[in-house]
Amino acid sequence: MKKLLQKRLKNEKGLTLVELLAVIVILGIIAAIAVPAIGGVIENSKYNAVKADALNALNAANLYFIDGKADSVTIDTLVSEGYLENRGKLPTGNTNKVEKGTPSKITTAEIDYSGGKKVTFSGATVESINNDPKKGSGAGGYTITGTTTNP
Repeated sequence: MKKLLQKRLKNEKGLTLVELLAVIVILGIIAAIAVPAIGGVIENSKYNAVKADALNALNAANLYFIDGKADSVTIDTLVSEGYLENRGKLPTGNTNKVEKGTPSKITTAEIDYSGGKKVTFSGATVESINNDPKKGSGAGGYTITGTTTNP
């Protein structure tokens, strides 16, 4: 029995062309399914990173306001005075600011987070940013406001 098994194993030379093509087709199908899914995850992560930058700016501004310096502050001032280590994706300029209030609100210019997809914060609060239902893999062009989130 052992000799018969060894003899049959020696006659097996490898994969046929049809078997090899079947494996390649299966791998192609798996790749076609996986690549778009991975791309969506990456865009969602970039979108969430921009929202985290806005939340960091709001928290830094609240510390700035506690120190009693002013009722509004630009992102540039928060960075230059050491309240915010870096701006992340938040743009520079005097129009990008946080207003003191209950709750504080952030307003920015459009922020490109992924290949032309943009998000704008217009009077957005911590609550409105955290409750934003949008995903970054959508069409982009989002505006997060203090009360609603618009596509």
